[in-house]
Amino acid sequence: MILGELEHPIVQAPLAGDPSTPELAAAVCGAGGLGFLAAGYRSATEMRAEIRELRETTPAPFGVNVLVPGSPAVDHDRLAAYLERLQVEANRYGVVVGEARFDDDDWGAKLTVLHRERVPVVSFTFGCPPAETIATLRDTGAEVWVTVTNVAEAHAAAHAGADALVLQGIEAGGHRASFVDREGAPGAGILVLLRSVAAEIDLPLIAAGGLGDGPAIAAVLAAGASAAQLGTAFLRAPEAGTHPAHRAALAEEEPTALTRAFTGRLARGIVNRFVIQHSGAAPIAYPHVHHATAPIRAAARERGDPGGFNLWAGQAHHLAKEMPAAEIVRSLSQDARTALGRTAGRLAAR
Repeated sequence: MILGELEHPIVQAPLAGDPSTPELAAAVCGAGGLGFLAAGYRSATEMRAEIRELRETTPAPFGVNVLVPGSPAVDHDRLAAYLERLQVEANRYGVVVGEARFDDDDWGAKLTVLHRERVPVVSFTFGCPPAETIATLRDTGAEVWVTVTNVAEAHAAAHAGADALVLQGIEAGGHRASFVDREGAPGAGILVLLRSVAAEIDLPLIAAGGLGDGPAIAAVLAAGASAAQLGTAFLRAPEAGTHPAHRAALAEEEPTALTRAFTGRLARGIVNRFVIQHSGAAPIAYPHVHHATAPIRAAARERGDPGGFNLWAGQAHHLAKEMPAAEIVRSLSQDARTALGRTAGRLAAR
């Protein structure tokens, strides 16, 4: 397993969207962690270009994350009402509401590229691909990781042949990785999820969700994780493509909330005007709402208005530091070692 070869048991979360860059992944890999490219919202051609750019920068192993397409049961009346509501936002920014449509995020073409490029690690979010898909990727030499949010999903991924499981706690920023997005779905904190899955499944586990500093990494390693996955911790790194207004918001101690307002799928971000005004009306309709709000979010970013676009962030976002990604990896790892040593000392003293 690649995890056993890492100098530091730190995995950079994929960070789908603008924050994901080959520069960020390369910096994390170069520092001894595992960097990831996010294929979500990229075409297969763009994904291939980023894979090749990353390979030109570092010989180290890396990962690529792919979004598994679903088929949500959309309430079209509620979606239509939400699109009408979004017209006010479109007028605010002088744009038109995007086309609310379904697509599979270039799924088949991306799998073809991943086979040809022989990526070291391929991870999946929003579901578990069929066992045949996992097997064919493994035949190329890839390790296949599946992101899960509960024990049932973990069992399904293990049964399908996953090499490792990424456990996403409710504290995590960005989209919930749940196989099915539904109202009232329970969410476990990362320590509860980690111990629950570890008690039943014998696979390497990568813990994610609100891990903002070294002691938090130490906690999940002590609880049985093979590595910690952090996303928000890297959003303020200069190598990340994070928007300046988003960077500024991360440094503030503002609360986060789960919302479907931006994409139609539950995701955690810093509470802003858009979240407050539209969360209650947003339907389960991904990627329909994602496409509908895309012009609005783009216009808000262009204006530098943090109230009009998604500020994805985990609950511990205020712990993220503005420093190069390599320094973040090394600092987090050292702080984790210190925390583990301090804890061992306390236990020995008793």
